[in-house]
Amino acid sequence: MVAIQRLDSRSEDFSQQLKTLLAFEGAQDDKVEQTVIAILAEVKARGDAAVVEYTNRFDRLSAASMGALELPRAELQAALDGLSPERRAALETAASRIRAFHEKQVQEGWSYTEADGTRLGQMVTPLDRVGLYVPGGKAAYPSSVLMNAIPAKVAGVKELIMVVPTPGGEKNALVLAAACLAGVDRVFTIGGAQAVAALAFGTETVPQVDKVVGPGNAYVACAKRRVFGIVGIDMVAGPSEILVLADGSTDPDWVAMDLFSQAEHDELAQSILICPDAAYIDRVQASIEKLLPSMPRQEVIRTSLENRGALILVQDLEEAVALANQVAPEHLELSLAEPDAWVEKIHHAGAIFIGPYTSESLGDYCAGPNHVLPTSGSARFSSPLGVYDFQKRTSLIRVSRAGAQTLGQVAGVLADGEGLPAHAQSARYRLDR
Repeated sequence: MVAIQRLDSRSEDFSQQLKTLLAFEGAQDDKVEQTVIAILAEVKARGDAAVVEYTNRFDRLSAASMGALELPRAELQAALDGLSPERRAALETAASRIRAFHEKQVQEGWSYTEADGTRLGQMVTPLDRVGLYVPGGKAAYPSSVLMNAIPAKVAGVKELIMVVPTPGGEKNALVLAAACLAGVDRVFTIGGAQAVAALAFGTETVPQVDKVVGPGNAYVACAKRRVFGIVGIDMVAGPSEILVLADGSTDPDWVAMDLFSQAEHDELAQSILICPDAAYIDRVQASIEKLLPSMPRQEVIRTSLENRGALILVQDLEEAVALANQVAPEHLELSLAEPDAWVEKIHHAGAIFIGPYTSESLGDYCAGPNHVLPTSGSARFSSPLGVYDFQKRTSLIRVSRAGAQTLGQVAGVLADGEGLPAHAQSARYRLDR
């Protein structure tokens, strides 16, 4: 029996139950924090030598130099060429769809000219160099390579540096093939906080990047948080989440498996079903019991469902949508017979999967939109990773002589009011005497 929580929105203490369910303590462990601080300092001070030492220690390698930890382009191509036809076709299809979607996001500069000849606008330029962190060893995700690298390349990033640990020398062919397909420029087989430090500070061999993106363990997340400001980062993501909003019309086996699809990530992942039909919730729970024994990762799924999962009964779909907006989930499935009417009522979600045939897993791999999404309620103010994360905007200001007469007066008055006389004089020097 899977002891997944059953909640009812009509219960007097429902608000507190929901708050407890959603609570996640993401604070850094002190030991992790202190370890990361030390690693960052060492890499900043000693560069390549420190990275090699930490890599050999943590990944059980015996590299003599950073040169031994960089993969030649030919090895990436060989990994792609060595894939089975089925796997290569799947990877290429996913890459093509991801690229097509993100090409729609490319932003262009713009400008306008005022009556007095003053011209204002915005210039959009790509980042010069980006670092992509990819988990390695057992947790190897070629989809993560595609989702991070392709938008960067579409944005026009000039150089993409990928770091991926290879514990015990274990390389994942799909990850290397994805890097080749996505146009990654250089690949280093390093990981952990030392890899983030190398990207953020630069070493004799690893060039300093402008931004670090990609998922990682607690040490990687802590390192990204600590180097933010020296370089940009995409986000510090929490555990994966799915919220399924159902009306009882979808096969309950489908919904149960969709809940499993997030729960199998790790024990802290969160899977929630919200539905106004109590009998249907019973059917989904029966499906969970029936299907769980067939899952290779059943113990991880069970722990996730029992610790952070929930089946929530609500009064109607209006209340279900209100709850969904309150949760602001990473992934939201509208598993409804007529979902279109409800889409515009959703204000907070990383991605919305519309209709019973749209499983969240399609978004993870090949639908096209990015699978790097805001977690832990941050969809209230954050967006999916996209091309815009690899472009920056620069304001353009060209004031005409006539414009300087008007703006100079305005700026002078405001600068006087702020007690900044040099600002005022700078503006007034341009006034015609």
